[in-house]
Amino acid sequence: MQISKITSIVLALGVIVYSSKANATGLPSTNKLKPEAKLQLAQVNPQDAIKYFKNGNKRLEQGDYQGAIIDLTKAIQINPQLGSAYYNRAVARGQLQDSHGAIADFTKAIQFNPKDAEAYYNRGVARGQLNDNQGAIADFTKVIQINPKLAIAHYNRGVLRGQLKDNQGAIADFTKAIQINPKLAIAYYNRGVTRNQLKDYQQAIVDFTKAIQVNPKLAVAYHNRGVARGLSGDKQRAIADLRKAVSLFQQQGNKAQAQKTLELIARVSSK
Repeated sequence: MQISKITSIVLALGVIVYSSKANATGLPSTNKLKPEAKLQLAQVNPQDAIKYFKNGNKRLEQGDYQGAIIDLTKAIQINPQLGSAYYNRAVARGQLQDSHGAIADFTKAIQFNPKDAEAYYNRGVARGQLNDNQGAIADFTKVIQINPKLAIAHYNRGVLRGQLKDNQGAIADFTKAIQINPKLAIAYYNRGVTRNQLKDYQQAIVDFTKAIQVNPKLAVAYHNRGVARGLSGDKQRAIADLRKAVSLFQQQGNKAQAQKTLELIARVSSK
């Protein structure tokens, strides 16, 4: 029986404001505008970088990413030293899937504020989206140095280390994320996936069980716990887990994965 290739992915670009679903394929992003973002829309004044900056932030909050980029670019043209404008323009570019542009702007923001953990974090996310895993790991490591208690940075670094086959490093990062946030179901899940890959099925089962306790609707955790149980010789409970996974996949509209799991049940049952 083969372990399912359902694993986590690096977060969608964000900083600490826009968020994505927290499930088996992602976690909340961390895209937070700089403090001025909550100010009211100002009357445009071509001579005033701050007013363009405020306008850009307002457009960004409203989801007008192209308009935000235009205004923030004008602010930067007037005042190239406005570090927060680079940061917020990076957020807008990230929302438009312009990872290269986002990286360039986050890098510029870091030059103005070398201890900006959010800028390093988001640059790491963008680099991960471009499969620059080593660069992303370096950024998440920098985030952890600045803010050791940011569980999501440990988690993301663990994901990337796992992709690079550094299983022990991945386990260490998932474990640290769990220590910081014991309710982080996806960290238990991914530690279980990693332990499955190391053939440590009993500890993988413990992790999948914990993930299920935290999030009883995490279908992939049932699926992979069933896989681990099957590989460890517990056929009856393996089938029970796989059937539960099918039920949840169907409820969640994931027909393709439900069908794959049904096929796996048939193979297991025939042995």
